[in-house]
Amino acid sequence: MGTCCSPPGRMLRAMTVEVSVKTVEPTPTAVVAAAATWAEFPTMWGPMLDKVWGFLRGDAPQGLYKDGHNIMLYKDDVPNVEVGVQVSGSFAPAGHVVASTLPGGLVATATHTGPIAKIGDTHRAVCEWSKANGYRLAGPRWEIYGDSDPSSGHFDVHVFWPLLAP
Repeated sequence: MGTCCSPPGRMLRAMTVEVSVKTVEPTPTAVVAAAATWAEFPTMWGPMLDKVWGFLRGDAPQGLYKDGHNIMLYKDDVPNVEVGVQVSGSFAPAGHVVASTLPGGLVATATHTGPIAKIGDTHRAVCEWSKANGYRLAGPRWEIYGDSDPSSGHFDVHVFWPLLAP
């Protein structure tokens, strides 16, 4: 995914992305954090998420997991990442699994409905829309993964970018 905007001269394929601005509340998460490269990350996130689910299904405090979704938080373009699950509150660290929080505040958001390999296009659309409408991007961005459709396996991904108002 890398940085927000397309490289010079690159045209985005025609796609319809509805971007909205809203205020979101901070959301507690159980995560595994890591520094990666964009080339390494596709092979890293699965084992990271498996550690979180192993904790939630095993030694997690009762009631910590209710019906949260998988998340990925990109703190920067290194990327320093957190991969995990929405939970109901904080907890003591358990091995590599630690308590964290998705940020709250003003965000630009869109729902990615296409192939997951094209999620970068949705991120770019949110960034380009934000800049075109006078907003400045501010801070880490994240994704919240929806439930998969039992018949097709398809799932939507909600993309969030923090904003500074114009």
